[in-house]
Amino acid sequence: MTGRTIKLILLSFVMLNISAFAQENQAVTQVAGAPMLEPRRLVDCPTAGLLPRASFDFDIRIFPQGGVIFGLDIGLMKRFMVGMSFGGKNVIGEGEPDWNPRIEFAAKYRLVNESWALPALAIGYDSQGDGVFDDSLDRYSYKSKGFYAVVSKGYAAGEVPFGLHGGINYSLENDDDDKDISLFFGADMRLGDNLGLVGEYDLGTNDDKAKELFGQGHGYLNIGIQWIFSETLVLQFNLKNLLLNRKDISTWGRGFRIVYFESF
Repeated sequence: MTGRTIKLILLSFVMLNISAFAQENQAVTQVAGAPMLEPRRLVDCPTAGLLPRASFDFDIRIFPQGGVIFGLDIGLMKRFMVGMSFGGKNVIGEGEPDWNPRIEFAAKYRLVNESWALPALAIGYDSQGDGVFDDSLDRYSYKSKGFYAVVSKGYAAGEVPFGLHGGINYSLENDDDDKDISLFFGADMRLGDNLGLVGEYDLGTNDDKAKELFGQGHGYLNIGIQWIFSETLVLQFNLKNLLLNRKDISTWGRGFRIVYFESF
């Protein structure tokens, strides 16, 4: 075990303990869709939140180069949800779309429900990355999380509910010979009835070897602004790669997300 790995584990341990023992005023975070709905994703990073049983959401993500990813998530049980997604670049614009080579799948199971003292704990798998698919390296511009474990805890500062999240993941997109485990952290906040903020930082330790194109060792910092249009519809504008962690682009990435929620 390298010194870098030990530091990452210690950092993760400290963050989890801060989340577990900080003063709690609210057990359920209210963001991303409707009152009492838990956030399932920040920008790219998952949370321990789930869809309610017998519900679903349509998730459309729009990214540069005319790219679109269409997703469907289903809450099958109280502690288990599944999803599938498909997309490509040049879907919006002129010319023929360049579709990704396969449909991607996701699943999440909550091992521990959130309590007054402890965060929720979930494990999952998600093969959907973000951005353009690179056929030569069999990966997305922003790698999928692959197998992951994540904890989430809801709080309130006065009348402002917010949540803290932290996790660890192992991506299967490793044809670039970067098979390291990575850590990610994030937060969400609800400002009034119609506005929400999300932020995340992925250390990107599994994406810093193919430096001619992708990660440069700074990690990925992303933020999103949500307009909660109704109880069933959320629009989110994302700013990605704020640390300019990719050599092939010299500016921030901009994206848009539409989430529609409904029950059976």
